[in-house]
Amino acid sequence: MRFFHRLTILPLLIVLTLSGCSAFDWASESMSGIKDYFTGGADNADPPNVLTEYDPEVNAEVLWEGSVGVGTDEQTLKLVSAIGSGRIFAADRDGLVQARDLITGALAWEVVIEDQNEDEVHFSGGPGVGASSVILGTNDAEVIALNIDNGTQLWKTTVSSEVLSVPVVAGGIVVLRTTDGSVIALNEKTGQKIWSYEHNVPALTVRGTGAPLIIEDTIIEGYDNGKLMALRLEDGKYVWESSVTIPKGRSEVERLVDIDIDPIESRGVIYTASYNGGSAAVSILDGDVLWRNEAVSSHTGLSQDEQYLYISNSDGHVLQLDKRTGSSLWEQKDLHGRKLTSPVVYQGYVVVGDIEGYVHWLSSTDGRQLGRIQVAGDAIDAKPIVVGDTVYIYAKDGTLAALKAR
Repeated sequence: MRFFHRLTILPLLIVLTLSGCSAFDWASESMSGIKDYFTGGADNADPPNVLTEYDPEVNAEVLWEGSVGVGTDEQTLKLVSAIGSGRIFAADRDGLVQARDLITGALAWEVVIEDQNEDEVHFSGGPGVGASSVILGTNDAEVIALNIDNGTQLWKTTVSSEVLSVPVVAGGIVVLRTTDGSVIALNEKTGQKIWSYEHNVPALTVRGTGAPLIIEDTIIEGYDNGKLMALRLEDGKYVWESSVTIPKGRSEVERLVDIDIDPIESRGVIYTASYNGGSAAVSILDGDVLWRNEAVSSHTGLSQDEQYLYISNSDGHVLQLDKRTGSSLWEQKDLHGRKLTSPVVYQGYVVVGDIEGYVHWLSSTDGRQLGRIQVAGDAIDAKPIVVGDTVYIYAKDGTLAALKAR
């Protein structure tokens, strides 16, 4: 049975626990900021920049295109595409999961997951792909594993709260974050909980959590208080904690420094960014902060090549940063307000999706626009995936597409 979910999930998770006049002042101050968050505030109230015409230097084509149900159903979720075993996997809000051939887009299998009342589950995070399974999380605090070959359900496990991150699988262990701040490790074959690590969540946070980063036997996870934490994969034991950003500002909203992006790693250095607190490089050995750039914040994500980082900020600008120092080398402002995805590096170009379903190719040398193509009728907010000479796009309306630039 298919139906529309009646609740609209808010971009902010708000918990008020104060009392008296101070609580009223705090709430008034915060609600003013929250209004700015929803409307975009003074800077973001401007409409998205109109796309201008230019002579393209890159011509992009759609290799194949498919539809994954209702997509996110206009919700703020972490539903993405994932790749493994020569296939691309994606799920929609209402319990539909698909596996498609990477090259042709042909449907390998499709299932609709239901609960014991024969109602579809509501996926909120994933999929993550392991050696033999596809893992998804729900807003009803469930984690579900499917057989990677045919989509049959392997197990279902209840966790502490909604799963709003992409599960990560390494060494037969599924690691995920829940919205109450817990990091949970499950057995990939059985779903049995191996360990959990609880972490307090601030009263006011941006909705969303980044996926854990697993480097050999260490898990790296960013938190809503601007801290980065390392845990041992085997048993969840604390390794180190680092304050990569420091809250500033008068109101609670101004002091939001959530690390909601997926951190990345290169040569023993972890790169991350926060919603309102800048970006940073951290040593994986001890959490030592190697550099901070407080001027460049992001809640969508970043990518890298050998020398540089590429990041989309809250204004819809794409920047190139020096990996050694964090200094900004160029900034592309033509796409201001277009709510860009995390950029990805593709054959020497930088590729981003936007709020109107366009995919843009930018120069990695100076950020100038080289080409674009519209592949969806709704926003693209999931980070594109690059495999070889193909870039894969998953949009909020359920459009799944493979693109190639010539």
